[in-house]
Amino acid sequence: MKSASRIEELVTQLAKPIVTSEGMELVDVEYVREAGEWFLRIYLDKEGGVSIDDCTLVSERLGRELDAIDPIPQSYILEVSSSGEKPLRKEEDFTRFAGRRVLINTYTVVDGRKSLEGYLEGLENNEVKVNVDGKVLRVPREKISKARLVVEV
Repeated sequence: MKSASRIEELVTQLAKPIVTSEGMELVDVEYVREAGEWFLRIYLDKEGGVSIDDCTLVSERLGRELDAIDPIPQSYILEVSSSGEKPLRKEEDFTRFAGRRVLINTYTVVDGRKSLEGYLEGLENNEVKVNVDGKVLRVPREKISKARLVVEV
């Protein structure tokens, strides 16, 4: 079986031209196993927001490409969505999404809690800076169990 990261790289190469040709940005590709199922998740962004029609279009086009070359040996579920609740995993995610609302869960207590919701202020010295109720907290990346963008309505 190919490693998840190799599959993510391959799918990124396939998806990027499709997404770009439709006036969108490919934010992330994630290939993960959850509850016994494999999921291939494609996260998109676009000025003015990504619509359901945008997701459907990319899903159909990318699905045809994947079916034609069949690079993933096991069954999987293809999900194409807005980057709205995108997980933040890479160093560049914490810089790129500065100013956006985030939810960060930690392994240990930070400022009296293990769940922080606020505005991402970036990454400095391997610490994520997040403004929670007007107070900027610095969270070492190794203490973060999970981080994601929060959809603001």
